[in-house]
Amino acid sequence: MSRAILRLLLPCVSLCAALVAGDAQARTMSARIARVITPVATLESVQLHLEWPAHAPHGQLRLQAGRVHAPELGYRFGDLDWRCPLQRDGQGGWRCEGELRGGAGAPMRLALAFDPVRTEAALGRGNARIELHRNAATPETTRLDLTRVPLAWTQALLRQAWPQARITGGRLDGQLTITAAGAGPLRVAGPLQLTAAALDTEDGRIAAQDLGARIELDAAFGDQDRVRIDGALRGGELLFGTSYISLQQRPVGLQIVAARHLQQGWRLPRLHWRDGDILSATGSAALSTEAGLRDLDLHLRSADLGALADAYLSGWLGVAGLGGLQLDGSARAQLRMSDGVLREAAIDLADASIEDPGGRFSFAGLRGDVRYSAQQPVSSELRWRSGSLYGLAFAGGQLPFASGGGELRLRQPVVLPMLGGRARFEHLQVRPPSPEQRLDIRFGLQLEALDVAQLAQALDWPAFTGTLSGRIPQAQYRDDRLTFDGGLSMQLFGGDVSVSSLAMDRPFGVAPTLSADIVIDDLDLESVTGVFGFGSITGKLDGRIKGLRLVNWQPTAFDAAFQTDRTRGVRQRISQRAVQDLSSVGDASFAGSLQSQLIGLFDDFGYSRLGIACTLVDEVCTMGGLGPAPASGSAATGFTIVRGSGLPRLTVVGYNRRVDWPILVERLAAVGSGEVTPVVE
Repeated sequence: MSRAILRLLLPCVSLCAALVAGDAQARTMSARIARVITPVATLESVQLHLEWPAHAPHGQLRLQAGRVHAPELGYRFGDLDWRCPLQRDGQGGWRCEGELRGGAGAPMRLALAFDPVRTEAALGRGNARIELHRNAATPETTRLDLTRVPLAWTQALLRQAWPQARITGGRLDGQLTITAAGAGPLRVAGPLQLTAAALDTEDGRIAAQDLGARIELDAAFGDQDRVRIDGALRGGELLFGTSYISLQQRPVGLQIVAARHLQQGWRLPRLHWRDGDILSATGSAALSTEAGLRDLDLHLRSADLGALADAYLSGWLGVAGLGGLQLDGSARAQLRMSDGVLREAAIDLADASIEDPGGRFSFAGLRGDVRYSAQQPVSSELRWRSGSLYGLAFAGGQLPFASGGGELRLRQPVVLPMLGGRARFEHLQVRPPSPEQRLDIRFGLQLEALDVAQLAQALDWPAFTGTLSGRIPQAQYRDDRLTFDGGLSMQLFGGDVSVSSLAMDRPFGVAPTLSADIVIDDLDLESVTGVFGFGSITGKLDGRIKGLRLVNWQPTAFDAAFQTDRTRGVRQRISQRAVQDLSSVGDASFAGSLQSQLIGLFDDFGYSRLGIACTLVDEVCTMGGLGPAPASGSAATGFTIVRGSGLPRLTVVGYNRRVDWPILVERLAAVGSGEVTPVVE
């Protein structure tokens, strides 16, 4: 707005000065002008009024304009009003300085001085100042000196090149030369310094904060807009979609060449970015009319992957649930995109390492390459020296890849030794996102005789023993959801545990959610209770957990039921400690005064059946057992947990069908830690 005002007022003041130049007796002059046209802008409904008392040293000038329009600069405002004392400078020129108001904006101070050869003007507010210099010998050229100018004053000009952007802070210093030669384009060129610049877009996908820069600008606006920027950024933060860039206070070399035809998107035939050893990038790009990325050809190199993760990758890693991922080594990469579709991609690693701060995984000695092609077939191979998964170390290996037709896949099945067994990836296909589809990953996995004891130790589980096997013929990750066909089976405690209907939402994001159905068959109760410190129970246990749902690995819903399965040759006995533990967990009691008196006299008891159930909804567990309790005493409305057999006959009855889940978890933890002691009533 400020530069346009300076250019607009000059012809009007010149006209007023001409009216009084030859008449020292003039007292009042007024003029109405329908339109004043300059190479930069047009004033409409212009009024000039001058009062100059006879023989006075100056007159009072008032200039008003109902509407001002500078289309090439993007400015449009109304109700322009400037008042100042007009006077001769004693050297054949004129000067006038006073308050300028425009629309609802805050007033500014405008000083104007001109003679037949030169024109000087200064417009300011506070410590911000724009100075204009023109010479009659080159009327098409104007020089602007900028001092602490708020960057927001250039909002209209920015909107011409980038309609979605909004300046929110920063200031501008520099010296610009503006050339408006006849029908040619408007050209703006010169050195600029940005301090604490900030902007964002309407959709919030692009933003900058506290950005500094020293650049050389050369821009032309007309039927074809053209911009060239050379210089360096000096600190700040940038956001492009999910890409967050933190420059700290580092100087970053920058060169951008861009061009745009009328009503078309920008093409950037030259891009150069140099951030020391952290990242260098060279290439070209094209944007759509909505400022979306349409075409890209980019070559990248990093000799310091550790610094790269903090400075450039934190946004992507955070979305993937990998915030704080630690990288090391060096890498080169190449990307080529056209019409919004990824055509080629490649990354070459040299002695790189990856470590998840949560201990979920790590890889050391990564080397080789991964190459993707949407057209011609290409091959690549990624190798590593060692790795770990949830604390479980595994040896080096390699992944042989092939790509073509828009898919990255394994060339052959890959077998990885793990937990004393093997994990076999039967197939893997990756399709990157495109305008027609989202990221799609599919794989097949077979687990063969993994040692559950090693797994339990690594995950800090109780000392389970057994093996884990299973086959997932097809798993798919799409729309932030991981689904599995097939299932897993484990041989635990002499029995079998089968997992089916397995799926995960947001597996790499915030609050991952897992759902599954679980069936157990013929678990040896003596081994189970021994591991969990749950007294001693002998027998075989069957059960199921339907509709299991874990949010952030904590149970939020399930329908579970467990009961013993009478097996020939297997004794069914329950210890006094186990009776007490069951009673503590299930809010249970003994169904008879005689057994309450005799329980302390026996170490264990026979039973015919044992069963307990829980349906979890909204942090409340609805308890159940083998069926209704014997209709006697206070337990008449309860449910049977243990049905006794023989003498002394022992029956354990639950009397509270609704238990808060957090309380139940506390009771289970207390039982496992041995904090529950037998109580004889």
